[in-house]
Amino acid sequence: MASFRIGQAAELLGVSPDTVRRLVDSGRLPSSRDDAGRRVIEGSDLAAFLAASAHAPEPEAIVAQSARNRFVGLVTRVVSNDVTAQVEIQAGPHRLVSLMTAEAARELGLAPGEPAVAVVKATNVIVEVPGGA
Repeated sequence: MASFRIGQAAELLGVSPDTVRRLVDSGRLPSSRDDAGRRVIEGSDLAAFLAASAHAPEPEAIVAQSARNRFVGLVTRVVSNDVTAQVEIQAGPHRLVSLMTAEAARELGLAPGEPAVAVVKATNVIVEVPGGA
């Protein structure tokens, strides 16, 4: 199972390392120490935290950029049968769901707590700007 140092967890959560330390110190995010004495967070604990705390961000008055098409995050859920798999990835505040073959999910080693990158390729993308622009 993957484990992440404080800085790595902060990058996946989209927050500062100090914020992750506060989450650990308050008991909201479980951690342990590695052989070198550094705090580490198990991937499954980080995935559970992401899934439980995910929310849509509040839109800002003006948005001047379009989202990128690569989302680095953690697998939070895999539902699989003999043929297909539904894989959920939490990338910061974004929850992405992918449908793929069960074989592909197994070959990639996709499981809750494992890091993954969701690459979005769409033929039709709608971009909206909140506010009265």
